[in-house]
Order: sequence, then C-alpha cells, then structure tokens
Amino acid sequence: MDDDQVFKAMADPVRRLLLDALFERDGRSLSELEDVVTQHVEMTRFGVAKHLRLLEEANLVSTTKVGRSKLHFLNPVPIQQIHDRWIGKYTGRAEISAGLISLKQQLEKENPI
Repeated sequence: MDDDQVFKAMADPVRRLLLDALFERDGRSLSELEDVVTQHVEMTRFGVAKHLRLLEEANLVSTTKVGRSKLHFLNPVPIQQIHDRWIGKYTGRAEISAGLISLKQQLEKENPI
C-alpha cells in the first residue's frame, strides 16, 4: 500500500464525501454518487468520475460491473492500515493529550489574551 497515495486521496473534501456516502451504503452507481456530491458542491459528472478514479487508484474504492452499470464499493482496508500505522500508536497517549488540551482551554478561558 502506498500511504502517500491514500493520504492524498483522502485529503480532498469531495473524495471524503464520496467515501462517507459509500460507508453509509455500498454499491452505488456513478449517478447516485453524483447526486450525493451535487447536494454539497457544484460539480459535473466528469468531475465526480475523476474523483472516483483517484479513490480507485488509492485502492479505497473498488468497482463491479452489473449490466451496463458500474457499482462502487468502499474498501476500508487502506484506512485501517493507516490507522494502525499512524494513529493507533498515539491513542495510548490520548488521556494525557486530552488532559493537557482541557487544561489549556480552562486557562485560556480564565485568562483571555
């Protein structure tokens, strides 16, 4: 897996929107995904297809042809691998971080600059 390609694919808000839509319901057509995207931003069918192609190249989306339709499915494995490699190791320190953030917010509330 190429972490850089996955990070780059997930960096774009439209691609994250597409991933969220597929998380909610897998097996969507390009038309269905275009409808999801155009509810939030103005984009052509070609633009949505380009975003989907980048997600496929990052192995975040797989497709299956059903008749004349191409259905898109979320592949959560690369996201889980990123979590295991880059995020999971920091969660052990989450309590310390949360305490420090809470302290910082409390101090800023008491002593605004």
